[in-house]
Amino acid sequence: MKVILNHDVKGTGKKGQLVEVSDGYARNFLFPRKLAAEATQGNVKEAAAKLEAQAHKRELERQEALKKAQELRGKTVTVYAKTGENGRLFGAVTNKEIAARLEKELGLAVDKKDIVLSEPIKALGTYSVEIKPFANISVNINVAVVAKDQ
Repeated sequence: MKVILNHDVKGTGKKGQLVEVSDGYARNFLFPRKLAAEATQGNVKEAAAKLEAQAHKRELERQEALKKAQELRGKTVTVYAKTGENGRLFGAVTNKEIAARLEKELGLAVDKKDIVLSEPIKALGTYSVEIKPFANISVNINVAVVAKDQ
């Protein structure tokens, strides 16, 4: 029996895939758990339309990420932090703080999960920080950490 998978099924296939399975497996396992639907002509067309819509949405997200990467390339943001002796910070500069400063200084909304810090920033200075707005798209920005006036 041919079925269209609604979810990833280990050993069978991925979501949206058209696969051939035994009748018993489909009726007793896949259908009751809503893991698959029978591959009727209408369901096949609907699944193809969904996959096409997802691909289009993903392409739009990729183009938006490329645009954002172009805007960020070579930019510098300044983060103000409380310091102790010898220029050591109280705590560390986090992804959240960098994202907030990007929003405030440049007007660009960057998700904190897209900011990649190889190691925590715990001292004053200028650091190169990688931002990955989409898979296989990355851009480096400079983050200047300066002491906050007491």
